[in-house]
Amino acid sequence: MTDQVLILGGKGRIGNSVAQDLLAHTQAKITITGRQGKLDLGLPQQLQPPVQFIPLDLADQEGLRNAIASHNLVIHCAGPFLYRDATVLNTCIEQGVNYLDVSDNRAFTRKALAFREQAVAAGVTAIVNSGIFPGISNSMVRHDVEQLDVAERIHLSYVVAGSGGAGVTVMRTTFLGLQEPFEAWIDNQWQTVKPYSLRETIQFPAPYGKAGVYWFDMPEALTLVDSFPVNTVITKFGSVPDFYNHLTWIAAHIFPSSWLKNPAGIEFLSHVSHIMTDVSDRISGVGVAIRSEVTGYKDGKSARAGSTLVHQNTAVAAGVGTGSIAELMLTGQLNKPGVWPVEQALSTPLFEQTIQSRGLEINTVEG
Repeated sequence: MTDQVLILGGKGRIGNSVAQDLLAHTQAKITITGRQGKLDLGLPQQLQPPVQFIPLDLADQEGLRNAIASHNLVIHCAGPFLYRDATVLNTCIEQGVNYLDVSDNRAFTRKALAFREQAVAAGVTAIVNSGIFPGISNSMVRHDVEQLDVAERIHLSYVVAGSGGAGVTVMRTTFLGLQEPFEAWIDNQWQTVKPYSLRETIQFPAPYGKAGVYWFDMPEALTLVDSFPVNTVITKFGSVPDFYNHLTWIAAHIFPSSWLKNPAGIEFLSHVSHIMTDVSDRISGVGVAIRSEVTGYKDGKSARAGSTLVHQNTAVAAGVGTGSIAELMLTGQLNKPGVWPVEQALSTPLFEQTIQSRGLEINTVEG
């Protein structure tokens, strides 16, 4: 029987990338949703694969329920997830359909994880926060933690060139992440941190080299604390070219907070930034780099384990991170009823297997 995959928000850059990955690595029949319009995977018409499109607004609960019922895996790509509740996940659990999402918001993650017991009872495997960061980044941390006998401190850094190939979506996510201070696990206690504060210069692989990163609220800052008994989890993000960092810092620390809490203000800032990156992307590219560093002890001595990843297109890398997990779920290699962040659901051997099959290379940072 052919697997039936439903990609909610599949017309967006990330959803499109997920669909492309599934077409390349599975035999699944794919249905993509969007509020309106026609299917467009960005390919010449003669190369368009047999992918179905159905118009669907997530507020249409009956339409959503009917769409989910006819599939055996739902991939939720319809962000921004700050504005989403767990309706899609709950409907999947009620219908007995496995679930995967590309969520990148702490509040949404908490809502989703609260359905763990219901998912276990229904035999539904649900995985949240897949993609590149969060997603592949979580698995990199798990790999590094496993290299040590005792892990004490996790430091995750990300740098994205321009728009990251994700269009205006990444701009919205960035500005939404500046709205409120957030809690970070530092020295065995939750401490309040201001977004886009405490700049650090991190050495990333070529072509990025040394780049500035700042505190940024990511779901990993929450889930990694639950996943691993560490003292500190640091998540920092930055942009290339560096002047975007300074503009974002100004938005976070100088602009009136009402601008960032007004949806119209977010849209204005996002679209202005998108216009700017349309120009700078031609020079900077749209790639991403991740650096994971875990410190602790090995054989009774202080030790460090680290890894890096570079990809030339952030949106494509997110599609790979989600598509690889979807492939494992469709083939039955990943079957864990409940609701889980990536690092709790995906073993390191399976992660390495699927990433390597897609030509991505995780490089080890010597301790």
